[in-house]
Amino acid sequence: MLKMYKPVNSIKEWEVKVKLLGDGKVDKLKNSVASRSPMKLWILRAITTALLWTCVIQLMAIGEMWGPRLLKGWPSCFSHPELKLPSVPAKVVLPPKRIYKNNGYLMVSCNGGLNQMRAAICDMVAIARYLNVTLIVPELDKTSFWNDPSEFQDIFDVHHFINSLRDEVRILKELPPRLKRRVESGMFYSLPPVSWSNISYYLHQILPLVQKYKVVHLNKTDARLANNGLPIAIQKLRCRVNFNALRFTSQIEQLGRRVVKLLRQKGPFLVLHLRYEMDMLAFSGCTRGCNSEEVEELTRMRYAYPWWKEKVINSEMKRKEGLCPLTPEETALVLSALGIDPNVQIYIAAGEIYGGKKRMKSLTATFPNLVRKETLLGPSDLKFFQNHSSQMAALDYLVSLEGDIFVPTYYGNMAKVVEGHRRFLGFKKTTLLDRKLLVGLIDEYNKGSLSWDEFSASVMEVHADRMGSPKTRVIIPAKPKEEDYFYANPCECLQLSDEN
Repeated sequence: MLKMYKPVNSIKEWEVKVKLLGDGKVDKLKNSVASRSPMKLWILRAITTALLWTCVIQLMAIGEMWGPRLLKGWPSCFSHPELKLPSVPAKVVLPPKRIYKNNGYLMVSCNGGLNQMRAAICDMVAIARYLNVTLIVPELDKTSFWNDPSEFQDIFDVHHFINSLRDEVRILKELPPRLKRRVESGMFYSLPPVSWSNISYYLHQILPLVQKYKVVHLNKTDARLANNGLPIAIQKLRCRVNFNALRFTSQIEQLGRRVVKLLRQKGPFLVLHLRYEMDMLAFSGCTRGCNSEEVEELTRMRYAYPWWKEKVINSEMKRKEGLCPLTPEETALVLSALGIDPNVQIYIAAGEIYGGKKRMKSLTATFPNLVRKETLLGPSDLKFFQNHSSQMAALDYLVSLEGDIFVPTYYGNMAKVVEGHRRFLGFKKTTLLDRKLLVGLIDEYNKGSLSWDEFSASVMEVHADRMGSPKTRVIIPAKPKEEDYFYANPCECLQLSDEN
């Protein structure tokens, strides 16, 4: 008979079972219980544990659905800390892709500064759409005076650019591998398109080249599409690219908003695009107020750039024709004559002013609250933008859009494009200076021929209708360079009053 080591209670239980079953079955029962009892206990514990966890999980699920209404006041063992889930960005709804037969690929190399390239990119998208070709993300100018190595994606949000226009034109970051190898081996056609061309030029001259060579490279893009005489769909597409698709990178946008916030904390502000910079003076040959050494330096620079075709320039004659940027001294007089509050904040949207603080002395004395991005931000904020003039210009562009008044001292590319963008944003006040009339008035005032009151009244009268108000674009047939620039007044995209 087997020896069973059991507690006392277990022995008594066995005695009862022996009486009920008989002696012959004792050994069999003992063996059966000895072999099965541990297994039954394990199974029972496993089932109990599973049931308990099922209950817990169900209770937690109920809590997720019904929240505090059911679980409020329940034991703390059923509660769990609130989880901070990462915020999920709103789903971006992309326009449907446009389905069309692709006629080939268009590569473009932009030339000039940021705003010259910006307008050119808008033109190239419109041309690609009209020709049913695939546009490769434009290459930016890296060889101009500014020598900026920035790529497209360093300045603009390239993903937004591609996706926001997918219902109009197919845009790729680079050529497909097979075509890329062909281009690397020189099997493509490159040319500068004719300036101020109608869309029919691209249809009849450029499209056949694309169909023949599969890849065409336009190596200059500034002012290559006409201001007027284009289908309304083309004009509206140019606006869509300019005001929606060409969004700056998040880094530039955030820093731009920060600058505007700092300015707004101290009240209204005027943005002065003071184009008295070395490159502008050398290019235009305008040397008013410069000493002999500075004149020589600017002349050397003009001869150093072969694509600046005008070399011998009469500075005084050019100034009287209104073709020179106003000097800081002239600017101080004009702003005062226009009645600008001397205590207003003036944000200088420009690069380094030629002559530095010495040349800014008169303007600073008249308007002491002059600020720049370099004075509003710390060196660490701008360290990624240093030596990248186009990215710095992008910051100035964003601030220029937000200013209560925008005043350019020269009617160049930035002045024109910002003017048009401010019109699009609700005809924000933009004071367009009539430099030809102004220099005459300034000279008369400096000679004593005009009193201050007479000078101020004349300046105000001249500019009463030059504040960026709604008006139709001036069209001069056969003289596209003299007519109003499309990007300065894209009236096809604006809400004009009936009388205009």
